[in-house]
Amino acid sequence: MRFKTIITILFTLLSVGIEAKTFKTIKNPVAMAHNIPGGELKAREVIFRDTATTVHFTIDYPKGRNFSINSTSFLVDEEGNRYPLRSAEGIALNTYGESTGPKDFTLHFEPMPKKVQLFDYREADNSRAFYLMGIHDQKTKLKTPTIQEIQAKNPYSVPAEWFKTDTITIKGSIEGYNAEQFGFTSMECVFEDVFEKDDATQVLDINPDGTFKKKFQISYPIWQSFHTHDSKVGFDAIPFFARPGETIDITIKKNAQGKYECYYNSGSSKDVERLLKSEHPYQELIFPLAYFEGKFSEMPAIAESTWENMLYLLNNECRDKHYTPFEAQLALADMQTYYSEAVLDYGMYHEMDLMKQELRDGVYYTEILDSVEWKELSNLDNFKLLHRVDFDNPLMLSSSSYSHLLNRVQHATPVRNLVFNSLTLNDDVEMLIYEATSENEVKSMQLSYDGWRQLMGCDHDNLIAQISIHKDFMSRFNGWRQNGWIDDLTPIFANRYTNAYIRQKTEQYYERKMAQKELSTPLPENNVAADLIRSISAKYPGRYLMIDFWGMGCGPCRSAIQSSKDLRTKIAKRDDIKLVFIAEERIAGGSDAYKNYVAEWLADEETICITNAEFARMQELFQFNGIPHYETFTPDGRRVRDDLRFNGYYNFDMYLKELKEKLK
Repeated sequence: MRFKTIITILFTLLSVGIEAKTFKTIKNPVAMAHNIPGGELKAREVIFRDTATTVHFTIDYPKGRNFSINSTSFLVDEEGNRYPLRSAEGIALNTYGESTGPKDFTLHFEPMPKKVQLFDYREADNSRAFYLMGIHDQKTKLKTPTIQEIQAKNPYSVPAEWFKTDTITIKGSIEGYNAEQFGFTSMECVFEDVFEKDDATQVLDINPDGTFKKKFQISYPIWQSFHTHDSKVGFDAIPFFARPGETIDITIKKNAQGKYECYYNSGSSKDVERLLKSEHPYQELIFPLAYFEGKFSEMPAIAESTWENMLYLLNNECRDKHYTPFEAQLALADMQTYYSEAVLDYGMYHEMDLMKQELRDGVYYTEILDSVEWKELSNLDNFKLLHRVDFDNPLMLSSSSYSHLLNRVQHATPVRNLVFNSLTLNDDVEMLIYEATSENEVKSMQLSYDGWRQLMGCDHDNLIAQISIHKDFMSRFNGWRQNGWIDDLTPIFANRYTNAYIRQKTEQYYERKMAQKELSTPLPENNVAADLIRSISAKYPGRYLMIDFWGMGCGPCRSAIQSSKDLRTKIAKRDDIKLVFIAEERIAGGSDAYKNYVAEWLADEETICITNAEFARMQELFQFNGIPHYETFTPDGRRVRDDLRFNGYYNFDMYLKELKEKLK
């Protein structure tokens, strides 16, 4: 009896000891952001116990698409402490299933302390993994770190010689490389030096033994990567950071988890290795802003939450990855670049949404769908959210997205409209009439510069504005030289610069272009891309060639092809020139969509389909990243100078006649 009593007491004590104690419960918690494109990840309830932290989730993944929840999931609190997943209910871990609509499931993690006020859910440490950021009680007031606070915690001074023209060398090896097993023999870096007129896609060849080496010129430190679309082993990119004059040595080999990883042996890449190996999840937070489809009046709220979410996540990333001050400042500059581009992207896409275009008889007719909202496109006050960005920060140039931001600033809708609206408008015919004179060129330039200042909230020509001025000069150069204005207008540009390096780049471009005497140049020998052009030229002896580089994913390419069909029918009857269309596709020969498109719009024309890797070699040879891109070749296979080549199909007869006269 006594024995039974003791056993009963022991069981009672044991049951009391293992009973979970609930510290607190958060019902309907708030989260700052998730990364489910087209869907939503939501925490319905969080229960803090001494034995586990339980989160009840609902995921609304796009119907028909497969997804899974990984067993590597964890929670991370505001101090960076991690709490791994223990078990799951309502979902099979590591198992892909097709979404049929909202799904409830529960995850149990190691217990978090009661004091935790804010935490994240992350499925894994990579950019493709799901996350739910900033989960907290509705009553909790969050304090997002400011850009100034992050900078103060990571003090860094930009070196005086940040801008410098020199070459870099990227070299190294891939351990265990086998071309057939890996699926690729080359990689591409889609890089644009903003001080040069032409783009500079770089192709990195992988030797049979896995070694590689590429040398090219840059004008400032760059954060870029070589990548491939054809990898069969999961490894598809070599990120690097390099300053002008450096050699970066990289070894790619399997890590402890059996995955290929980059190990940096020298140069600045080794100094920022943590940054290069990070997945940079803050970049994904930009999509709600970049693709927002509401009105201008609704956009500031989206932009504000995007800014705060990016700062919050970046601050956590600096903490979790133990970034050095330099790495933190580079990441912060990258974040500002993405944010600024997204604000300007909204204006660009919103403009497209507000108009309906119809092609009739080769002419596009435009109908404005909302005249009130259309006027808001020209209101520079709608872009005040850009004023928080330090556009004078030279670190921003290192971002791989800086060239895109520069393009958006140069062609910002409100600045463009500011220039257009100042020109003479003929009310009778409702069309813009612009007389091409040097005086009007000066006027449009000054308006652009004033517009950029207003756009970015500056009382001076900041760094990106001065680079935009330099880019503007290069794009206008050929027209000015042909009209005899070049010597009168060049000083106007030079006098705007306070940055000596940019002034030097403009002067060097002027001198280089003025020294050009040859109207055409021979193609290089021992070059695969050049050999293809030569083979095409040989098929049409005695003819000029006009090459149209295009792709199925390029809307402007297809628009140009479709609107010029009748014109090309006339050009096809000529015996002195041949049009050739070279398209980029993932597979040789092209997809079914490509074949159907060619059959409808390019039937009976010379069409060539090449792979991504082959197209990259064309981009490297002819220095272009964007499409459509056009090149012209003489009957003897020489490349025509950029200011003489065709850039479309309109006024074709006149341009061909002028070209022949000049090349006599």
